[in-house]
Amino acid sequence: MLEIYQKEGCPFCQKVRARLSELGLSWIAHSAEPGQRSTEVLKKISGEQKVPFLVDTDRNVMMPESDDIVEYINEHYAREA
Repeated sequence: MLEIYQKEGCPFCQKVRARLSELGLSWIAHSAEPGQRSTEVLKKISGEQKVPFLVDTDRNVMMPESDDIVEYINEHYAREA
């Protein structure tokens, strides 16, 4: 399962969401807005509160940075979609 820690107004998060949608993939979006519990979870798993942040539970992968996330999605999911 793909999980994205993100903020609604973030253009980098939008880039990742758009690619996921283009490929027709399912994902869970976690709001990383200040005061949200998921923001604390993000800090615990990544050491930071930067978004977007991908967690791929199927492949045990975690990564920040929108360009890296899109590249990862393309490499591992574009052919499967």
